[in-house]
Amino acid sequence: MKQHSHMPKPPPRDWTIIALMVLLVALVVASFASLPLKWRDFFTFDAINSATELLAGFAPPETSTPFLVKTAWATLETMSMSALGTLLAVIAGLALGLPASGRLGQGPRVLVRALLNVLRSIPELVWASILLIAAGLGPFGGTLALAAHTAGVLGRLFADALENAAPGPEQTLRTNGATAAAAFFYATLPQTLPQMLSYTLYRWENNIRAAAILGVVGAGGLGQMLKYHLSLFQMQQAATVIIAMLVLVAVVDAASYALRRALTR
Repeated sequence: MKQHSHMPKPPPRDWTIIALMVLLVALVVASFASLPLKWRDFFTFDAINSATELLAGFAPPETSTPFLVKTAWATLETMSMSALGTLLAVIAGLALGLPASGRLGQGPRVLVRALLNVLRSIPELVWASILLIAAGLGPFGGTLALAAHTAGVLGRLFADALENAAPGPEQTLRTNGATAAAAFFYATLPQTLPQMLSYTLYRWENNIRAAAILGVVGAGGLGQMLKYHLSLFQMQQAATVIIAMLVLVAVVDAASYALRRALTR
């Protein structure tokens, strides 16, 4: 008598994923259909000629010693804004991430997560526009703007990292008589610290770019220099500032990548 092998039934099809994909494709198609995209005008002879003349105006970059010294100081100011803003955001993110992770109860968790949503939903430029009115023009308002937005981002990431940490080591320490604070610092925090440092370095990279842009609204640094020279159509000086931005971002990206590699070994 033959034994018939029973084939396993195929898993049920997840129609939710399919519906989401169809909706996403429909949104993309609707976006292209609703926006007045003039691709043909972009590749006309006049458009190409105008773009070529604009780019030719950037050459050669300004290389006089006084201007290079001024650009170097602006670069240092941009770096300082991003570093200090990130540091303040890390402190605030840790302070807000603890209650947002639910370690102090569900009531504080809901309230703090709502605060984090507000902080990170407001872009850096909007924060800078608000804070520059109170703090005045200069890097101080830009630094606070970076700190406010980044605190919302890091606070949420830190809270998720704490929530996803394995509870076993901390519970073991608590069972053996350790206090709640000691169990957290010796069991949970070491688990999440590499991930938190990785998030911090990534946000520092983003803040370098954001600090350069915030100068457009008067927050100092390279962005303010770029806006000034572009408004006066001083393209050669603007080219030097743009090169300084590119070099700064490249250096910070390389340093951050090296630090992340060292942390994951």
